Amino acid sequence: MIRLNHTALHKIKLHASQTYPEECCGLLFGKETGELKDVCEVYRIHNTMSEERHRRYRISPEQYEEAECLAEREGVRIVGLYHSHPDHPSKPSAFDLEHALPNWTYIIVSVEQGTPGEISAWVLRDDRSQFDETPISIVDGQFIHHCK
Repeated sequence: MIRLNHTALHKIKLHASQTYPEECCGLLFGKETGELKDVCEVYRIHNTMSEERHRRYRISPEQYEEAECLAEREGVRIVGLYHSHPDHPSKPSAFDLEHALPNWTYIIVSVEQGTPGEISAWVLRDDRSQFDETPISIVDGQFIHHCK
């Protein structure tokens, strides 16, 4: 399960609507306790894909390194990634499967005609054969209890 607050959810949806009709992407900073991942902060990433940005995203190594350093300074780690699917369902694509990292949770938000809609979360199986959907819990409050 992945847990985030309303502010984090709003930031993801806002990013998705602002970048439409292109895909947005960003990293999820947080803490992990067993199967539970708590998102403390959402970190926007600029999609550096040069072509097909309406259905693909890319994070440059420099952006990833910067994010990893920031997470470490904040006392958290990268627990996952979010991205949008413009005018497509919030289900992982073959491209998503091919490029996924183990142990991360992937949040996908569907954006229909510029309006964010369905949101879902996915975890890659250990054998990398497919994703399994995982529950999203939206909690009240500015921070998840042990993030700050």
